[in-house]
Amino acid sequence: MDVVITYVDGLDPLWQRDYEEHTNIPILEKRFRDWGTLRYLMRGIEVNMPFIRKVHLVVARDSQVPEWINRDEVNVVLHEHIIPKQFLPTFNCNPIELHIHRIEDLDEQYVYFNDDVFPLMKCEPTDFFVNGKGQLGMARHLFYVDMFKKICRNSDVIARRALGMRPSLLFLRPQHVCTPMIKSECEELYQRVEREFHDSITKTRTAKNISQYVFLNYMYLKGSLQNKRLSKRHFSLGITSTEKLRKFITTPTHKFTCINDVQLSQERFEELRKVLLDAFDTLLPNKSKYEI
Repeated sequence: MDVVITYVDGLDPLWQRDYEEHTNIPILEKRFRDWGTLRYLMRGIEVNMPFIRKVHLVVARDSQVPEWINRDEVNVVLHEHIIPKQFLPTFNCNPIELHIHRIEDLDEQYVYFNDDVFPLMKCEPTDFFVNGKGQLGMARHLFYVDMFKKICRNSDVIARRALGMRPSLLFLRPQHVCTPMIKSECEELYQRVEREFHDSITKTRTAKNISQYVFLNYMYLKGSLQNKRLSKRHFSLGITSTEKLRKFITTPTHKFTCINDVQLSQERFEELRKVLLDAFDTLLPNKSKYEI
């Protein structure tokens, strides 16, 4: 079983230059700023997921790779390695996620992480796969008024269409946590709806996009993913207190946490960043093999 992590360092001047050249949309700070927590995600993987064979880090360009990354242990994957040339550069997570299964030497079973999800307690392979089937919570929704839910709806429609099913009034939305993926299922779906995937791609995120949820919905509707929620607690940095955040990270009660960034003042960002880094360093003080 492998892990794939997508990562963006919005402070990289080369990435910023690319963004300015290819888009006319201001950089959305909350989506691209770096909290400095990637090393703790990797420490959490080593300590709590020792069964992982290989970690793949997906980035836009080589300048995005943190200097502390041990490239002997981390497979650095550039967007150009997996995404067709006509769609590059991209500053949109959705087309990146649609092509992750094309990573060279990727295991048949892998777990996909955004860099805001962290394993805090011991995990077992059966948290993710049982008898070859993925394990993840799946919910149904009716309304899709905001962009994110419209993209969820798009993904559900495409997954059903690929299986010869009619669109449903209720659309599926997978649990927002790291996700178990099956490479062959992703390849099969990509081949079936490649044109729809390509037609959905934009440089920055829009309501016409399809997300990686399309693969999870496809797997669930086929019966290769079971509806079983992963142990997780979600924090939104806009409403949580620093004390609650510190306490949960240092003494976790769930296996995973998702720490959701929001628009913050610089002062609040600095305050929360210090709390996060101190708490993670208390829980995971030792360097991992993924660090130099």
